[in-house]
Amino acid sequence: MTKPNILILMVDQLNGTFFPDGPADWLHAPNLKRLAARSVRFANTYTASPLCAPARASFMSGQLPRRTRVYDNAAEFASDIPTYAHHLRRAGYRTTLSGKMHFVGPDQLHGFEERLTTDIYPADFGWTPDYRKPGERIDWWYHNLGSVTGAGVAEITNQYEYDDEVAFHATQKLYDLSRGAEARPWCLTVSFTHPHDPYVARRKYWDLYEDCPQTAAPEAIPYAAQDPHARRLMDACDWRKFDLTADQIVRARRGYFANISYIDDKVGEILAVLEATRQEAVIVFTSDHGDMLGERGLWFKMNFFEGSARVPLMIAAPGMAPARIDTPVSTLDVTPTLAGLAGVAMDEVAPWTDGQPLIPVASGATRGPVPMEYAAEGTVSPMAALRDGQWKYIRCAADPDLLFDIGADPQERRNLAADPAHAATLGRLRAAADQRWDLAGFDAEVRASQARRWVVYEALRNGAYFPWDYQPLMRASERYMRNHMDLNVLEEAKRFPRGE
Repeated sequence: MTKPNILILMVDQLNGTFFPDGPADWLHAPNLKRLAARSVRFANTYTASPLCAPARASFMSGQLPRRTRVYDNAAEFASDIPTYAHHLRRAGYRTTLSGKMHFVGPDQLHGFEERLTTDIYPADFGWTPDYRKPGERIDWWYHNLGSVTGAGVAEITNQYEYDDEVAFHATQKLYDLSRGAEARPWCLTVSFTHPHDPYVARRKYWDLYEDCPQTAAPEAIPYAAQDPHARRLMDACDWRKFDLTADQIVRARRGYFANISYIDDKVGEILAVLEATRQEAVIVFTSDHGDMLGERGLWFKMNFFEGSARVPLMIAAPGMAPARIDTPVSTLDVTPTLAGLAGVAMDEVAPWTDGQPLIPVASGATRGPVPMEYAAEGTVSPMAALRDGQWKYIRCAADPDLLFDIGADPQERRNLAADPAHAATLGRLRAAADQRWDLAGFDAEVRASQARRWVVYEALRNGAYFPWDYQPLMRASERYMRNHMDLNVLEEAKRFPRGE
């Protein structure tokens, strides 16, 4: 089997409800819409965990957070956990990352042969929650609603600076790969931080959504009527200090949609280079998790409701006919799917992998219940969820059960867990959850991890400090033209196409 090139396009915090079958009609996203037209579109894809680092470790490994031990945004991703980059590299691929993956710990590659940029977020243990202090809010790194009240227009931001760099290095790498200096197939992962908050956008994208009906403020649920975890999230976001107006919510949603259009432009740039250099590749487009964007009165992620947990997933690959697939699937499934497309066996680690290949699902096969886990800020004990057909079941030892019929109640406004008419469904899903999760054991493991990291972080901040953040290497003496090179050979080798 010829191993195909693979291009993975990942974004950050993109709500999958806006991708019911590719980008919604009202989104200004022509490049993503063209990609959707030639892709299998998995309309009900769920993150493994609704937070950056746990979601990304799970995406790369096909393992849930309890297996990866990446419980939160400051938990180390162990070097001995195979990722799709390891599997592909072992099979002869050249593996490259441009952009964000939120690796925590001294290993900043995790199977990638090369990394073109640093990460946008810290690689150490500084963002560790603490179950020993329930209700504590750590102001210097916890989300707050300033992202909403500060929404608006700017031509450059921290996030824009980062993503512009990510796209530049990605297109540079595609040009370099086109020169054919080596015969290996390649896997290039390009991972952006948009449309993650703050909800600040360039004017050209902001103007696309003037008077857009979808920017209207959703109906919020009062604090007292929220479930316990939602109340904890509102408290973690310091909601009492922000009296949000309808206009502020409109501006935040407008900025978010505008940044989807920015991402669309970046995706277009990358795909244009791929086409211009006549390279073919399997293309995957997805996100790590979503954003509530004001639905239910909640913002950002950190919960299992649709806006936070559901993400887009589109795969354009030979042998996978473009179609919409409504079967619930997981970002856990991407790694075994890539292995299948590349003809790479994962048998050695399959018993410890939670994802399932999506090639059969794209042809009509069933997938089984989709699991999710969350054990980071806003929790006092680990949470777990199952999406099984039309049902979503949410379990936490500290909270009452939640049960929603997504088919009949897509906004998840009616908790059916206490409804006698649904007792059989609740019992079945509770039994399935009990079989899958030992929540007491999970809780103990998280607490032990947090306690260790608080000690280590404080220790490493005393005295000389050696950062784990990835430092991109640029060997300037090997770039462009130098005196140990033959100019004629260099100019010919760096040209593609040749002879035209």
